[in-house]
Amino acid sequence: MLKIPYEFWIGARYSDLLRIVQLLLRITGLLWLLRVAARRIPFLRRRGLADWLESLHTAQLARRQRDGFVSFIAVSSMAGIGLGVAALIVVLSVMNGFQRDVRDRMLSVLPHIELYVPGATPERILDQWQTLADYGRQNPEVRGAAPFVAAQGMIVRGQALRGVQVRGIDPAEEDGVSDVGRQMVQGKLEALTPGSFGIVIGEELAEGLGVKPGDTLMMLAPQGSVSPAGFSPRMRQFTITGVFSSGHYEYDSSLVFVQVQDAARMFRDSGTSGVRLRIADMQRAPQVAAELGAILPQGVFASDWSRNNRTWFAAVQTEKRMMFLILALIVAVAAFNLLSSLVMAVKDKQSDIAILRTYGATPAEIARIFLVQGATIGVVGTLLGVLGGMAIAYNIDVIVPTIERILGVHFLPREIYFISALPSDPRSADIITIGVTSLVLSLLATLYPSWRASRLQPSQVLRYD
Repeated sequence: MLKIPYEFWIGARYSDLLRIVQLLLRITGLLWLLRVAARRIPFLRRRGLADWLESLHTAQLARRQRDGFVSFIAVSSMAGIGLGVAALIVVLSVMNGFQRDVRDRMLSVLPHIELYVPGATPERILDQWQTLADYGRQNPEVRGAAPFVAAQGMIVRGQALRGVQVRGIDPAEEDGVSDVGRQMVQGKLEALTPGSFGIVIGEELAEGLGVKPGDTLMMLAPQGSVSPAGFSPRMRQFTITGVFSSGHYEYDSSLVFVQVQDAARMFRDSGTSGVRLRIADMQRAPQVAAELGAILPQGVFASDWSRNNRTWFAAVQTEKRMMFLILALIVAVAAFNLLSSLVMAVKDKQSDIAILRTYGATPAEIARIFLVQGATIGVVGTLLGVLGGMAIAYNIDVIVPTIERILGVHFLPREIYFISALPSDPRSADIITIGVTSLVLSLLATLYPSWRASRLQPSQVLRYD
């Protein structure tokens, strides 16, 4: 028969584990069900379950009066660890949700992979873009390909002057590589036809310039001609054929689309041209780009979305790491609270320790009592924090709107933030890391009090007791 050493029972008792189990049973209603079953079911009644539950309750009341101080510090330490773990899980889940939503909105406009030839004129690349697309389609991950011309220009409307990113696209092929066609709020992307010099602008840019479909804009290219009168930038009048809204302020305020042939004529000296690719799994874009780079002709390069937006994603990852370290201090403070509570528990239980030593308990057994107490508090607190944090993180889309309705406030006003709802993306890697960190800190906090308890001499304690 398996026997559990007595020090484990004493440590579990000091950690007030039984009281916590009873509290959980009472909250969930299981304790009431057990009492009803003990009185109603003959088998359980013959086994004396009702009498056992009553004696357990009486013993718990007596122990609470005797060990009230130890129970209080155990519960407070457990609550501190649980709150710290839950806060970490919720905050990191919300940060993951923001990163996911911003990334998805960015990639609804940006390509997953770009194949381009630096220094080549757009007209030459557009004549052979199908050849580049065929190279891309050799990879089974590629789902769509379309030509593009990328450049920077300036838009003039009256006295207003705005710098913009110009993207020349082929409307017939664009649906295979981006969601711009589905993000049109006015007009249609198909209205961009060769030679019409139409332009599709973002919703924020349209509001800032006070324009609508049918109005005209003057576009300036950075290159021009030099004459005796001075430098003359290349200019062309464009007609607004539509307005799109991606939900990302940066692109809605500074990105415009024109027909790819018109862009090649306008930016024939400064534009970058190539092929945009969309793949099945955006997370594999760096690997797919590296694979394509190995088979592309000399002079053709492949660039993926993570490289093109490296600065932004690096900043987000740095912010996430800093938030983890800052919020981990909550768990660290709870661990210090556990350490101090165990030290006070050792001080409170000096007489019990001395009596156990006189009965033959070794210092290692005494140390294990408080190791079990601290470990139990850490494990239960971490478990409760993980369960609570996951419950909030997975239901934050219900909890936050409820709080907003009760308080009559809106945490993310749409006119300020481009995301009006609080997103959440709990990840198992983050939850496991938080749980392991909490357990390690809790176990480290038990070492000194356990060592101190094992060093107590019975003669010195009982002399003054």
